[in-house]
Amino acid sequence: MYTIQKNITRFYNLGYSYFLDPKELKSFTSQVKKKDYSILYSYPDSEKNIVYRGLKPDVFLYEIICNSPLRHQDILGAMYSLNISSDLFGDIVIIKNHYYIYILPIVQNYFESNFLKVKNSSVFLKQIPCSTLENYHREYEKLELICSSCRVDTVLSTILHTSRSSIKEYIRRKDILFNYDYLKEMDYKLKDGDVFSIRKIGKYQFHGVLRMTKANHYVIELYRYL
Repeated sequence: MYTIQKNITRFYNLGYSYFLDPKELKSFTSQVKKKDYSILYSYPDSEKNIVYRGLKPDVFLYEIICNSPLRHQDILGAMYSLNISSDLFGDIVIIKNHYYIYILPIVQNYFESNFLKVKNSSVFLKQIPCSTLENYHREYEKLELICSSCRVDTVLSTILHTSRSSIKEYIRRKDILFNYDYLKEMDYKLKDGDVFSIRKIGKYQFHGVLRMTKANHYVIELYRYL
C-alpha cells in the first residue's frame, strides 16, 4: 500500500507513476478518477505499465547483448543485485536469444554504468527505439499437468516434483510469488488468470481445468512465460 500511495503522490506532483505490476495497477486506478489518467503500455500485453496524465513520460529500451544464453530470472537477479527497485524498470523481454529491458530515465546512468554482467557473463548494452517492440506479443509455452486438485500447493508440488509439505519451505524462503505478492495460503484454489513465479524455476499463468481423468484427477493448463 505504501508503494501505491507514493506513486499516487508522484502522479499528482510529476504527472506519472513508476512501473506498476498488474496488482499495483489495479489498486492505483481504483483510487484515481478514470478521466484523470492514461496508461502507458510498452507493448500490447506488457505486464508492467505506467499511469500518467498529460504528456507521455519518457521510457528507454535497451537490448542486452551477451554471447551466452540468458534466462529471465538471470537478468532480473542482476537488476536486483544492483539494488535497482522493481518499479524503476519495466518488462524483461526475450525473443530468440535477444534480450530487452525497459528503463526509466531516473536510473539510466546508473544502469548503463553498472549493468556489466549477468551471472558470470559479460554483457553489452545498446539503447534502441521503444518502437522496436511496439507490436510484440508475449510468447508462452502451453503445458498440461495432471493434479489431484487445483490447490496452489498441489500444482506447485507437481511442477517441482516434490511433496506438498516441501512447498512450506519454498514459502518460508519467499521463493514463490503469487499474483505479485509472496505466497501465504497453501490451500488457495487456483482461478483462471492467476500468476505465480518460482524463484530460479520460472513464471506461470493458470488457465483452468481442461478435463477430468478416469481416476478423477484434474488435467490443467498452464502457460509458462518464455
